[in-house]
Amino acid sequence: MMVAIIDYDAGNLKSVQKAFQKLGVPTVITRDFQTILHADRVVLPGVGSFGTAMEQLKKYELDKVIREVAEQKQPLLGICLGLQLLFEGSEESGGVEGLSILDGSILRIPDAEGLKIPHIGWNSLSLRADGRLFRDIADQSYVYFVHSYYLCAKEEQIVKASTEYGVTIHASVEWENVAACQFHPEKSSAVGLKILENFMTM
Repeated sequence: MMVAIIDYDAGNLKSVQKAFQKLGVPTVITRDFQTILHADRVVLPGVGSFGTAMEQLKKYELDKVIREVAEQKQPLLGICLGLQLLFEGSEESGGVEGLSILDGSILRIPDAEGLKIPHIGWNSLSLRADGRLFRDIADQSYVYFVHSYYLCAKEEQIVKASTEYGVTIHASVEWENVAACQFHPEKSSAVGLKILENFMTM
């Protein structure tokens, strides 16, 4: 069972790899098309800005391979910026088209008294009953976030976890073979490792 972690110079790749290593799962950090397309699972991590990330994906033509992974029904996990890139675009980078694999808007977290942006730290998740990533995970479990923009999914049924930070944030989505988390499972302790373990059985 091999996990391909997509390398487009915009990811926290090593910490994601280390988390899978803790689970005993072989990984490869790569931008090679055939390696990605023949992997059992594919992870799209990411930190940084939406526009720069899309530029990097296109530079390496990885936007094409990610769409192919989605079409081939290979299990695909987006993490943090990787979640946002799966949608059509982001307020952070007006006019830049995302991968458009899922439908929804990426919006800036609104300013509110007492709330710091970026949102950095641990927040609890309100879980929906049918999230495959959250099997055997308790409702209101805490996970680690670092972000200034958040997802508002177009279709409520793809949302499997949400959190509150001045606004309701769609924190995790699943649709067929595609799953994504706004938070960082690789930095979310035992809960995060369980999420990655559940991804391996999707």
